[in-house]
Amino acid sequence: MPQDLNILHIMFDCHDPRKLAGFWSAATGYPIEDDSEDFVRLAPGQGGIRLTFQAVPENKIAKNRVHLDFNSGDMAATVDALVELGASVVAQHSGDSVTWTVMLDPEENEFCVS
Repeated sequence: MPQDLNILHIMFDCHDPRKLAGFWSAATGYPIEDDSEDFVRLAPGQGGIRLTFQAVPENKIAKNRVHLDFNSGDMAATVDALVELGASVVAQHSGDSVTWTVMLDPEENEFCVS
């Protein structure tokens, strides 16, 4: 087992890295750390995991196999704010004392807010 394996970035394939990074920067408050034509990287601060958006030509075909989950003190207000930024609501679920909303970012990557 590698002893020094750490998550550095979570990568998002997308058509428009600047637009998608702008959405996620507004949603998370993470500032843009690096901005080039094909890559835009957001940095959460010291020791956090960066979100990186890279341009790819192909369209998204199926449900993401990995997605981000967020916790919020006011789920309804957070969901409303994310919709105003360009996200959409897919479904709401409840179970085992937790409620969450499945959402799509502007390029249809799934994520959840609980």
